[in-house]
Amino acid sequence: MAPAPSCADERTEACARIDRGAAAVAKRASEGYNNGAMNARVDEPTDERLIQDTLAGRDDAYAELVRRHKRKVFGIAARFARNDHELDDICQEVFIKVYHHLGQFRATAPFEHWVSRIAVRCCYDFLRRTRHDRHQVPLDGLELGAPDNVSAARAAEVVHWAVARLSADDRLVIILLELEEKSVREAAELTGWSESNVKVRAHRARKALRRILEQSHER
Repeated sequence: MAPAPSCADERTEACARIDRGAAAVAKRASEGYNNGAMNARVDEPTDERLIQDTLAGRDDAYAELVRRHKRKVFGIAARFARNDHELDDICQEVFIKVYHHLGQFRATAPFEHWVSRIAVRCCYDFLRRTRHDRHQVPLDGLELGAPDNVSAARAAEVVHWAVARLSADDRLVIILLELEEKSVREAAELTGWSESNVKVRAHRARKALRRILEQSHER
């Protein structure tokens, strides 16, 4: 009896299928997608059709889904990643999870919203995994901006430093509500928390952020 595939094997296979699909998309683009259908945007397949094709085994269909939604995913992930390497890791994780859960999409909301929820949850998991690393950058080690803009640069860096020191829950809600300017309802939909829970977490997160900033001012 063959051993069950490990998580690493599944991740490798998913990445391989995405890579094969990306190559297929490039080839089809050069030849004319769907025999010339790319000449009119109205002829492009819907997300739902691409999902069906992906589930049927067409790697190029999933690569097209990635192409359509990668800007949205990168935009979300960029708020949480500290560098390009982390950004790539988060985005790869998002699209692998989307791929493995594609059969669970029920089209009760736009596919982009479904992908965004997965992206936010991946970012939350990332924050929890790296929470210890985020306390090791001293305030005195922050770099300042140009000499004629030191105050603004310093203020921005101190805020980012303070946000990075929040817990995963607090940082997530601050980023969604304050930086992404999501409404409480939107934040609830993205995180899976209730609206009342979002409000409670937001109140706690703002208090924690204010306390960190006050402590940094005392140094």
